[in-house]
Amino acid sequence: MTDNEHRETTRRKPLLQAAQEEMTKFERNENEFRKKDRDERASELRLPLNEIKVH
Repeated sequence: MTDNEHRETTRRKPLLQAAQEEMTKFERNENEFRKKDRDERASELRLPLNEIKVH
């Protein structure tokens, strides 16, 4: 590996880590939003979420 390639890899590493952290944060927020939305729709339809059994 040349010195130039090593420097580029070193510069990209923090950017990649930041992008992965942002994606993790986004996925967590998206999961929370979906759960809240699902619960709200179930309450509007008066569906018992815990008692539904799919065969």
